[in-house]
Amino acid sequence: MRLTIIGSSGSFPGPASPASCYLVEAEGFRLLLDMGNGALGVLQRYADIYGIDAVYLSHLHADHCFDLCSYWVARTFAPDGPKPPLPVYGPPGVADRMAEVYGLDSDPGMRETFDFRELAPGEISVGPMTARLDRVNHPVDAFGIRLEHRGGSLAYSGDTGACDELVSLADRTDLFLCEASFHDHREHPKDMHLTGSEAGEHAARAAAQRLLLTHLVPWNDDECTVAEARSTYDGPIDLARSGGVYEIGDTALNPV
Repeated sequence: MRLTIIGSSGSFPGPASPASCYLVEAEGFRLLLDMGNGALGVLQRYADIYGIDAVYLSHLHADHCFDLCSYWVARTFAPDGPKPPLPVYGPPGVADRMAEVYGLDSDPGMRETFDFRELAPGEISVGPMTARLDRVNHPVDAFGIRLEHRGGSLAYSGDTGACDELVSLADRTDLFLCEASFHDHREHPKDMHLTGSEAGEHAARAAAQRLLLTHLVPWNDDECTVAEARSTYDGPIDLARSGGVYEIGDTALNPV
């Protein structure tokens, strides 16, 4: 598998990155993990937007799903005609929620452009990859995902507070793409996001091979986030940066 970071900014786009969006490729199959605001523009630097094979939405907060609206426009009104319905995996109610966001009637909403498939804990196949899903700890219905292909594995937290389900999804994974929105020294709501040290704790408990910190809120000090993660996890740590590329197999390499 190959992971390309499209957007890693948390809560809202930053000056150097759109909100959450990650491109995973395997055997020519292209899967987007989340489509936060600003993602569709940057995606065009790295992929043909009509060459995407499926979209996964971890949850329905704006910074993880709103650019699906822009993608609906691009696929519905393409110059050569509407594109075939594209699989979109999302939490229960995803089809109605996305129609509401764009001001469409729920029937048909975006259903003629997207083949909405509702998530539930368990295993599914996504192209050539096996995906394991579980709910994580967030104020809205939210899922973490583990992708496996030919012995390589990638776990993505989505947005979450501390939870055992995330540790299970990241168990001995090659690359753990984990949110780290908060700092330890600041007060913050519980059961919403992780601090850097909490991300490190989850990676250590999971024995993850490499930790890639993401959902980096623009006003935070990223080096502080890394230092917090290093206090609880002694494996390799990177910051997710727009344009970063990771090959996932026996090892997870530095961005190329």
